[in-house]
Order: sequence, then structure tokens, then C-alpha cells
Amino acid sequence: MARTLAQLKPGDIARVSDVTGDAALTQRILEMGILPGNDVQLVRVAPLGDPMEFAVLGYRISLRKSEAACVQCAEPGAA
Repeated sequence: MARTLAQLKPGDIARVSDVTGDAALTQRILEMGILPGNDVQLVRVAPLGDPMEFAVLGYRISLRKSEAACVQCAEPGAA
């Protein structure tokens, strides 16, 4: 079942399958280490739902919910 990082709940882990959106946003997300094949965990969400904090490659990053919606993901271990 395909979903986006924006749909995760705190503690959920997902494997990135694709990054979509305009070229500048896609490049910025990829440079942060959110690459296809990497596992990403949603750590927490701000009280009003934006931004969202993720753990990837041993560090923490924050994305706006609209940016997280551009990252397609699957369950960890999925192809």
C-alpha cells in the first residue's frame, strides 16, 4: 500500500520509494538523505501538525507536511 511520509504516525518507519514535486524541492529532499531505499522514521509532529520531525541516516530533519507529502514510501523491507 503506497503512502507518503505525511501520512505516518509518530514511531512509524517507512522505506522511501520515490520523491516527487518540483525540481528544487526534490533536490533539497534528496540532499537531506531522503533517498529511495532509505528507511525514515517519524519521530514527532509539532502540536499544530506542522512541521514533522524525521530520523534518517542517524540524524534528525524537519519537513513541512506539504514537503513530506511529496515523498512516496512503503513498509520497511518492501521492494
